[in-house]
Amino acid sequence: MNKIITDSSKFFTLDPQDAAPIYRQIIRQIEYAILSGKLKQGDRLPTIRKLAIDLKINPNTIAKAYGELEIRGILVTQVGRGTYISDKKPDKKDAGRTQKISELCGRFLRDMAALGVEKDEILRLLK
Repeated sequence: MNKIITDSSKFFTLDPQDAAPIYRQIIRQIEYAILSGKLKQGDRLPTIRKLAIDLKINPNTIAKAYGELEIRGILVTQVGRGTYISDKKPDKKDAGRTQKISELCGRFLRDMAALGVEKDEILRLLK
């Protein structure tokens, strides 16, 4: 059964410290969700308007992200019905897996530094 994404916070988080433009962050997150199986063929994404309200950003930013993914065949828009995940999978290189790993590690290290955790302790905890 295909799902309709109603809770945008489960799939989309914007990182103001990320050097990538917001629309690129959204593209990466959609691609990552598809590759990880969180989003599947036929799942319906939030409307441009709803996602813009949820993320508190300009609707044109969402439209740009959806548009680029549609051009690449990752999304399909049916006028009056919504935007859906297509059967085409994103290329792992395009999805920025390495970039996502780097972002997650960077966020983790910033959070640890904010807690006052020393590098040696971080390494010990990770082992």
